[in-house]
Amino acid sequence: MKEIIKCCPAHYATLTEIWERSVRATHKFLTEDDIAEIKAALQPAYFPCVEIYAVRAHEVLEGFIGIADDRIEMLFTDARFRGCGVGSMLIEFAKKRGCRLVDVNEQNPDALSFYRKRGFSVISRDETDESGRPFPILHLELKEQGEYPDPTVSKTARPVVITFQNNGGTSL
Repeated sequence: MKEIIKCCPAHYATLTEIWERSVRATHKFLTEDDIAEIKAALQPAYFPCVEIYAVRAHEVLEGFIGIADDRIEMLFTDARFRGCGVGSMLIEFAKKRGCRLVDVNEQNPDALSFYRKRGFSVISRDETDESGRPFPILHLELKEQGEYPDPTVSKTARPVVITFQNNGGTSL
């Protein structure tokens, strides 16, 4: 059975391993130097700045999410568990905690598709990542249920009020 647990510094080494397997499977645009640089900053600079939760099954961590306020700061699924619902489980958890914002590398179209399928839309774009590296970042926001356009409803449709009359004098 899968469960979501809150992580602490004792989990950081395992989270770093998950991060690396995930990045190697999904971030083909990163060089070995990029991976090494980011990996070295995870435990001292990134992990302590967010609340981290992980999906655990049979004592094995399968993926994790880092959140701060209403923002998903990181989400990585161990490459061995991609396509098994880990990311979806973490997104639903984050939504329930009020997360509405997330950033995605433009060169990671699978991640963009993943978030779009879960109600996020691109609201802006930066040419570089937060460290100034030449990796464009897409900023996404979760749209409310009522904000999704309904293609079956005409944009010019007007509400219709129907009044029923009952000759017996009772209301329906």
